[in-house]
Amino acid sequence: MFGQQFPKVRQMLLDAKEDLTAFAAFPISHWKKIQSSNPLERINREIKRRTDVVQVFPNPAALERLVTAVLSEMHDEWIAFPRRYLSEASMTAIYADEHAAHTTRALPNAPNTTDG
Repeated sequence: MFGQQFPKVRQMLLDAKEDLTAFAAFPISHWKKIQSSNPLERINREIKRRTDVVQVFPNPAALERLVTAVLSEMHDEWIAFPRRYLSEASMTAIYADEHAAHTTRALPNAPNTTDG
């Protein structure tokens, strides 16, 4: 669509095709959540809220300690109050598909078990 007017953009999109369509390897029910940056935006908002309170940090290490503490706290909340961003059933389906692909794949130099 943009090829004639924006050839560099066209080439950039063609070069990034696999990255841009990586979500398609997952179940359709996951697509909306995978393409969304909402979880990352929430984390960034929380870090910004906490750093705005301090305003001035004495050194970069102090900022790093605060951000690490915020991320650790968020992690602990997810552990203490388990929530699922993607359903357990849909994740199980992904792992079942991966397991089936790994178990049906023949090992190199292994005897063929289908021969009598």
